[in-house]
Amino acid sequence: MWSFNNHKEKVAAIQENGQSITYGQLEEVSHEISMQIPHRSLIFSLCENSIGSLVGYTSFLNNQMVPLLLDSGLDQELLDNLIEVYQPGYFWIANQKKAAFLQQYPQCLQTWEAYDYALIKTPYDVTPLHEDLALLLTTSGSTGSPKLVRQSYKNIESNAKAIAEYLEITDQERPITTLPMNYTYGLSIINSHLCQGATILLTNKGLMQKEFWTFFKQEEATSFGGVPYTFEMLKRLRFFRMALPSLQSMTQAGGKLSPELHKEFAQYAQDHQKRFYVMYGQTEATARMSYLPYKESLKKYGSMGIAIPGGKFSLIDVDEKKITEPEITGELVYQGPNVTLGYAEKRDDLLKGDENQGTLITGDMAKQDEDGYYYIVGRKKRFIKIFGNRVNLDETERMLKAAFEDMGCACSGIDDKMSIYITDELHKEAVKKFVSKKTGIHFSAFTVNYIPEIPINEAGKTLYIKLEE
Repeated sequence: MWSFNNHKEKVAAIQENGQSITYGQLEEVSHEISMQIPHRSLIFSLCENSIGSLVGYTSFLNNQMVPLLLDSGLDQELLDNLIEVYQPGYFWIANQKKAAFLQQYPQCLQTWEAYDYALIKTPYDVTPLHEDLALLLTTSGSTGSPKLVRQSYKNIESNAKAIAEYLEITDQERPITTLPMNYTYGLSIINSHLCQGATILLTNKGLMQKEFWTFFKQEEATSFGGVPYTFEMLKRLRFFRMALPSLQSMTQAGGKLSPELHKEFAQYAQDHQKRFYVMYGQTEATARMSYLPYKESLKKYGSMGIAIPGGKFSLIDVDEKKITEPEITGELVYQGPNVTLGYAEKRDDLLKGDENQGTLITGDMAKQDEDGYYYIVGRKKRFIKIFGNRVNLDETERMLKAAFEDMGCACSGIDDKMSIYITDELHKEAVKKFVSKKTGIHFSAFTVNYIPEIPINEAGKTLYIKLEE
């Protein structure tokens, strides 16, 4: 999978405590791990942004073992459910969490350790896996669900190379982690830089922590990626005033950035000779499906751009007929070598082959302009009908965030009733009047609720299911 000997002497990763590892050492530890684990074993890897976590991931893929990447802080009940469903042969876990884990699962046994991570054998036997299966990731918003996305070696390699090509990644890049490794976007940053021999700066610190920016400046980070929430936070942190001479590029994916915020960051990038890429992707497409070339970022703000190298977009109407005219909304369809094999919901599904055959019906509604650039309108399932009017919940959220800048908000609902959740109680009446005026729908259709904060997952995405709680 990875040809680390091409960059043998180069530093592959540095973590915030100063520990580093070269590509040659990654190759060596990969060989050591191959002697510890049977071929084609299923491994649950409890991820952190650390060298130990990276060592496990790259070694498993290079030795044709199949990891399921999970957040190291995953809820115990959710982890128990995944273990029961998939019966992994091994765990790869940070040493600091090892004692508690072995106490919870006394039938397991540590067999090896390296780089502050431990390999733990479970009582389950090695059972067959499909030969193309390389990696398992949880679907967005369902971290504890047994529903997983099955990725192949071809998926990972083709997507990493396509991303490296359009982002113009070289071995001089020094990206800093801002997203979890087990999240498809965070992992795509790692994959695309590893294949180019770059140096990854690994940290579990967040943007709100002083230590993150100290590490950023000390190691001269050249790039970072973020979801919309990341860029909302950056604006509040007065990012535009920060002195970051090493920063060369920024990438955004994981949901639609508001056009206003897109424009602000595109303008900042242009004014400071930096590159700002807005992208679009899903776990079901390995990671990325589109990018907006940085030179077009200001001109086409609000757009998700064009298909990545090797990919192709089309739009279909409700009758699944192709839409060819510009500015007509339809469901977005993507074709490319990075479209994953399909889903798994039980152990036997890991024997399945390619069910998608290179085509993904995304579930996103989009339109195309006259120049061939695509714009996401909303999720197909994030629409409700109010008094006969079709209302886009995502678009409503974006309007509210633009109108009430310092207020968090989220929208959900059922037909004829929209629930709006806000983090500033003083704006309740103003929000109701604003939405009623913008949609032309009587204010009785809208309920505005105050909550202290909008619930989000580790990747910064809104947890709509928890709003009612």
